[in-house]
Amino acid sequence: MTLGESTSIELNGLHYHLKNWGHGEQGEPLLLLHGFSGAASSWTTLAQGLADHYAIIAPDLLGHGQTATPADASRYRIENAARDLIAYLDARAIPSVNLLGYSMGGRLALFMALTYPTRIKTLILESASPGLQNPDARAARVRADESLAIQIEQNGSAWFVPYWEALPLFATQSEAIRAALRPVRLGHQTLGLANSLRGMGTGAQPSLWERLPELTCPVLLISGALDPKFAGIANQMAVTIPRVTIWNVPEAGHTVHLERPIEYVAFVRHWLANHAT
Repeated sequence: MTLGESTSIELNGLHYHLKNWGHGEQGEPLLLLHGFSGAASSWTTLAQGLADHYAIIAPDLLGHGQTATPADASRYRIENAARDLIAYLDARAIPSVNLLGYSMGGRLALFMALTYPTRIKTLILESASPGLQNPDARAARVRADESLAIQIEQNGSAWFVPYWEALPLFATQSEAIRAALRPVRLGHQTLGLANSLRGMGTGAQPSLWERLPELTCPVLLISGALDPKFAGIANQMAVTIPRVTIWNVPEAGHTVHLERPIEYVAFVRHWLANHAT
C-alpha cells in the first residue's frame, strides 16, 4: 500500500472505509482503532512514523467517517464491532495483528484481545478503560449517553463539535490540535455518532475488569500525566495484567498521540520492536 491509501470492504453486511500505510502484506500488521468522534485519519502522524516497518490498517469505526451508519443502535455493540474487524482479518488472510486503540477504540481493542486472543500479538491501550464495574454506574452512564445522543440528533454537528471540544477531558489540547480535528468531527453523520454512544458507550459495554488476568499477549498501557482519571485506571489495570508495561507521559492529557506525537511514535516503535514477534 502507498502512504495513506483509502480502501473499502463489506464486513458482515456493512461498508467499512479504511486507510492503509506501509508495506502491505510484507510488513508486520498493526491495527489502529480511533476514539469517539475520530477517524482513521486521526492516526496519520503515528502511521507515517511506523510505515517503514509495519503494514498499518486504520478503519473508520461504525458511525464514523465514511463507514456505514446503521439505524439499529444494537449493531454498534462492542461484540459486533469486534466481529467486523475479525472478519476483515479473515478476508485479508491476516492470522494475527498488533493492536492499538485509543479511548473508545481502546475499549474495543481490549474486548478483541480477550475475545479473540489468538488473533492479537500485542496490545496497546491509550487512555482506555475496561468499562464500569458498578451496575448502577453503568446504568447512569447509559442514561447520560442517551441524553447526549438525543442532543446530537436534535442539534447536529454544529452544536456537538464545540460542546465536545470544551469538555475538561480535552483541556490540554492546543488550539492547533482542535482545529485539525474539527473538520473530521464536523464530517460525521449525527445518526452515526448518536448510535455509537448508544451501542458502544462505556455504559453499554460489559465490564472487563475481572477478565484482565486472561490477557496473554504483551500489553502497553499509555496515559497522560495531566489526565489523572485515566492514569489511575491504567495503574489499576496493571495490577492484574500478566505481561504489562505502563507509560505515563509527562505534560500530556487524554490524547497523548496528538499532544506528544514525536515521543509517542518513538516509544511505540521501541516497545513494538521489543515485544512484537
